[in-house]
This record gives sequence, C-alpha cells and structure tokens, in this order.
Amino acid sequence: MTERVSIETHDAWVEFPIFDAKSRSLKKAFLGKAGGAIGRNQSDVVVVEALREITLSFKEGDRVGLVGHNGAGKSTLLRLLSGIYEPTRGSARVRGRVAPVFDLGVGMDPEISGYENIIIRGLFLGQTRKQMLAKVDEIAEFTELGEYLNMPLRTYSTGMRVRLAMGVVTSIDPEILLLDEGIGAVDAEFLKKARNRLQDLVARSGILVFCSHSNEFLAQLCDSAIWIDHGTVRMRGGIEEVVRAYEGPEAGDHVAQIQRELARELEHDRS
Repeated sequence: MTERVSIETHDAWVEFPIFDAKSRSLKKAFLGKAGGAIGRNQSDVVVVEALREITLSFKEGDRVGLVGHNGAGKSTLLRLLSGIYEPTRGSARVRGRVAPVFDLGVGMDPEISGYENIIIRGLFLGQTRKQMLAKVDEIAEFTELGEYLNMPLRTYSTGMRVRLAMGVVTSIDPEILLLDEGIGAVDAEFLKKARNRLQDLVARSGILVFCSHSNEFLAQLCDSAIWIDHGTVRMRGGIEEVVRAYEGPEAGDHVAQIQRELARELEHDRS
C-alpha cells in the first residue's frame, strides 16, 4: 500500500554550475573549505557538487536529525527533500504537504507587532487569514510574550523572536516538517515546552527532519540521525550512535543521558 506521507531520493545529486572561469579559482578556494566539491557535470560544465549520490527514504512517523559541519550539505539536503531544489541527477519524490522552515525569521516584518506577525508568518506557511485568526490566542499563550505582542518585532530579542516563530510553526498541521537550526536561542524551560509541542505536532502529522548543532535538542526531538559530510551520507542510524561517531564518546554519552531522562519522564507520565 502506498504511504500517505513519504520522501524518497535515489542517487540524487545537486550541482551548481560555475560559468565564470575567471572567478573559478576563488570559488574553488571558498567552496572547498565549505565542503562543496568541485567537479564537472555530464555536459562538462564546472560545478559545485553540493550533494552527491543521496539515497534516502522517510516514512510517516520518522523523526530524523541531520548532523555535520557547516557547509557539509545539510541545508541543501533539506531543500532537496522539500522540493525547492530538484536533483540534477537521480530522483527525489515527496508525498505530502511540506512546511519548510529554514529560517524562523522569514515571513516576518520587524516594523509590525507580534500579533500581526503571527498572521503574516502563518500566511507564509500556507495558512489562510481565517485559520490564523482562530489560532492567535493559543499561539500568544504558548509564546509567553504578553504585552510584547503589541510591540514591533524589532524590539524583540533573538530568543523572543524564536518563541514567536515556534508558536506559529507548531500551530499548523504539515504532513512533513523540515526544520533548520535557529531554535536554540531560548531558555531551557521554554525549550522543553517547544520540544513537547513539536513532538505533539509530529505525532499528529507525519515526518520531521531537523537540522541542528544542538545535540540536546536533537536527542529530545529525534530517534534517528544522518551524518552528512562533504555532500554525501557518511552514516545513518540511531541518534546516539551517529552523534558518537561524528563528535566522539563524550557527545554520545550526553545524548544517551538525555534519552534516559526522557524515558524516565515518559514512564512517570504514564504512571
């Protein structure tokens, strides 16, 4: 039976052509450090190979973390999975409604109030004005921003902006949520609240693919992980196993500790 929600890629490449030969050496120096390999495509055009030979399959209920150094290709992979980038070779197929959240600030206006930004951000994510108006009070309560919601967004700290954006993102019902970084700038108590809300969202929808440098948040939200290295899949497995291979024993132990704490919390909630 066909899955209602799924993502499949087979031998997918994402390549960006470099047409200016004069600047090629500069681009090669810069992109080489960032992790994009330089090569030639099938038409013999010089390209940056942002992703190479990506074969992955995600199904409903998957909660997958992406790890890897800056420039390794994690954000490019999210854009491939969302359909924003089409593979230059191979294939990628997405079934289900996608909410790509690559920058929590996209779709927000610094000159208007938090309340107005809730509506704007919701429209950006494909909701109707009527749908967002029905959710405003609940989102406002979640953010705990109080009277600040009447003030322009430019008066907000980074953490306050994250609260607002997270409130909107987790109020919708996407079948596939692709989330990239940027949600570690809030206090631990709110982070726990956001984690619970994201878990509820995943439970009532479909797939979560989350790119982050925060092992704590990855451990709280994901049960498996993919290590991206220089545009290729270096490893895929359990979140502790992958983090341990990528960052070493100490990071792996930290993830294992978080998972044990979460298991105890779940057991306590059940009893």
